[in-house]
Amino acid sequence: MTGLATEATAPPAEPSGPAPATRTRARRAAAFWLTRPGLVLSVALLALVLLAAVFPTLLTSRDPLDGVPGARLQPPGGQHLFGTDQLGRDLFARVVHGCALTLRATGLAVAVGLVAGSLVGLLAGYLGGRADDALMRLTDVLLAVPGLLLSLALVTALGFGTVEVAVAVGVTSVAMFARIMRTEVQRIARAPYVEAARATGVRWYAVLLRHVVPNAAAPVLVYAAVDFGAVVLQVSSLSFLGYGARPPQPEWGALVAGGRDYLASAWWLTTLPGLTIAATVLAAGRVARALDGEARESR
Repeated sequence: MTGLATEATAPPAEPSGPAPATRTRARRAAAFWLTRPGLVLSVALLALVLLAAVFPTLLTSRDPLDGVPGARLQPPGGQHLFGTDQLGRDLFARVVHGCALTLRATGLAVAVGLVAGSLVGLLAGYLGGRADDALMRLTDVLLAVPGLLLSLALVTALGFGTVEVAVAVGVTSVAMFARIMRTEVQRIARAPYVEAARATGVRWYAVLLRHVVPNAAAPVLVYAAVDFGAVVLQVSSLSFLGYGARPPQPEWGALVAGGRDYLASAWWLTTLPGLTIAATVLAAGRVARALDGEARESR
């Protein structure tokens, strides 16, 4: 009897293997990626571009600045994947090493727009009144001028170079970051927990840092991802026009510009760097749309 009672009251053995919740999450994650092959390809392409920017020697051992006179204007093939340019330099090596210059300028431009725009939107949304009106009129002026025209005017005033191009492009995106941040701050400032914090005597800067900024940051960061592809295209456009890095630095826009005089005899000089830019911009846009969709569903 004692043995039977012991068996009856003994707790059931825990099932071996992963918990059902863990298996469910794993199945959902697998289904998410398997049903979105375009997103998987976009993520892989961006990872490859980032790898080329950080560790270019893993993808090519050739020097992007050294040319072989006897190998001028060779078409793409096994020895030179993207062919060679008019000085005998390997075009694939120049595209790979150009990732660092282009992505550095893009990252700096997005950071300028993100920080400056978020600060403007935070002040406008939280202070309100005349401060809001003045700051929003400033963003209206920035939005009224086409982005490329404004960046051309700024880079002309700042001077030529990668950093100058990045700052000029970053200023053109300040207005959109400011408007998104202002909208989120105004929404969060009316939330019950923010009003309760104010009623209990919490200082205004503590309310901003603890409640407003963390909750308003997500949509702004999502827009930074959305803006990444457009910034790559804008930076490359300014580099194409000659405002970016000085030759012989292999910036992507400069590579496209350098092959303009050889379109009839060496199409690969402009086509392959241009396709690289287009693929990066499209991949960044696809990933940004996925992030935006996830952010909307989580609200």
